[in-house]
Order: sequence, then C-alpha cells, then structure tokens
Amino acid sequence: MTIKVIGYARATNTLRVTACLNELGIPYQLDPPADFADIKKEDFLANKHPFGKIPVLYDGDYKISESRAICRYLVSKYQGKYNNTILIPHDVHEAGLVDQFIFYESFYYEPVVAKIIVHEFVLKNPESEIVKRALKDLDKVLGVYDKLLEGKEYLNGEYSLADLFHYPCAHFIYSSHADLWDKRPNVKKWLNRLKNRDAWKASLEKKNKL
Repeated sequence: MTIKVIGYARATNTLRVTACLNELGIPYQLDPPADFADIKKEDFLANKHPFGKIPVLYDGDYKISESRAICRYLVSKYQGKYNNTILIPHDVHEAGLVDQFIFYESFYYEPVVAKIIVHEFVLKNPESEIVKRALKDLDKVLGVYDKLLEGKEYLNGEYSLADLFHYPCAHFIYSSHADLWDKRPNVKKWLNRLKNRDAWKASLEKKNKL
C-alpha cells in the first residue's frame, strides 16, 4: 500500500518528509488539503493532528504526525528496504550523535530560521525588528556550525537524517541571505552538498508541479 502524506509540497515541514521518503526510495502519494482552513476544522483536529498542523502521514492504517517523528518512523521501518541509504547509523554511538545534531537543529537552528521565513515570506515584513534580531542570531548559529563542520562533509561525518532536517528552511532563505552562509567555507560547502542531493531535487520537482 502506498504511503500517503497530507501536506503542502511547498511547506518546509512537508519537504522534510518528502525528502526523507525520496532518500529511502519509498513510494508515496502527496495529498494537499483542499483549503488551508480545513486543517483547523473539527474533523482534522480530532482525526489527524490535534493542533491543526501538517504534514500527517498514513502508512496503511497507521497514522503519525510531526515531520521529525514521521521521518524517524520511516527510517525505523524502511531504511534498507528500497535502497542502501543510511539516515540513522546502526551503531548506537553514531546514532546518538545523529540525534544530538537533530536536537541542535530543533532547538538552536530551526526556531531562528523559521522566524525569518514567517516574517519575510508569510507576513511580508522583512524590515521588522524580529527579522533583524533573528538574522543576528542566525549569524551566530552558523558560526557554530562552521566549527562543527570543520574537516567534515556532513555533521556526523556521513550524510544522515540530521543533515536532511536542516535543508528545507535553508532553501527558503538562502536566496535573500546568502552572505550568512557563503562567508563560512564549511557551511557553504555543506549547503551545496545538501541542495545537490537527488532526493531533494525530487522533492522540489514535486513542489513545482503542485
């Protein structure tokens, strides 16, 4: 049975899931809600996501929401089934480090980048004080990442779910804030590796068709 993802192809959280599906070679169907207001209706809240968020993934009768949880589920069940891509290493110590970088992304990176995306692209207020502060915070965060990536192609050495989680947000703001990334050689090379992965290109192709 084909996996079904409820979500908008252009949304960063949905892109995180579709990139994971593409990395693992898993067939899937993307079903965007007919209207954004639908995800706040009683049926959606009761049966799909209690806080009215997307994406939501169905694997047969199994339902799971929240993009990072969805991706971890997909890795746990399907890693190695369709291809040889490893997103979470089998070694417990290496897997622990991947989780470490995932938490860095969740707590220090994504909250800052998300503020910029919301105020620049959604609220159309790029000159707000919130954006200015967020850009200063992102500058500091990327400075840390440049050190983390010293001598490595990816955060944990080999490409992993942690790297995958970082790119969707970066994709949306890089064009307007390339200087923050490009002035740091390790970050710039890392970003280029991520955006050139076939799985990401496949997610963008679907995005552009919807």
